[in-house]
Amino acid sequence: MGIQLIGLSHAKQKLQRSLSAKIASLLAMSGTNNVLKGHVAVYVGETYQRKRFVIPIISYLNHPLFQGLLNLAEEEFGFDHPMGGLTIPCTEDYFTSLASVLSGS
Repeated sequence: MGIQLIGLSHAKQKLQRSLSAKIASLLAMSGTNNVLKGHVAVYVGETYQRKRFVIPIISYLNHPLFQGLLNLAEEEFGFDHPMGGLTIPCTEDYFTSLASVLSGS
């Protein structure tokens, strides 16, 4: 029993290291390595000319409106899309309005 738990612990650590490395490489490729800790860069717009926003990840992720946008992004782009970063398929005006609401809550 103890040996199985140690093996499971090692497997978990390996998985965390490999996921961390993968996330770091994706961030480096997308040019988001200059984003402050606790924030993430997102690209907003409905055309190929999208605007980059840097948002606080925790406060936004917990809000149902932002979760809805993430669901739309997943449906439209999946998790492997040309911008290399997280792309939100809405208008810039809508996103800035949402950001001001989320910043106030």
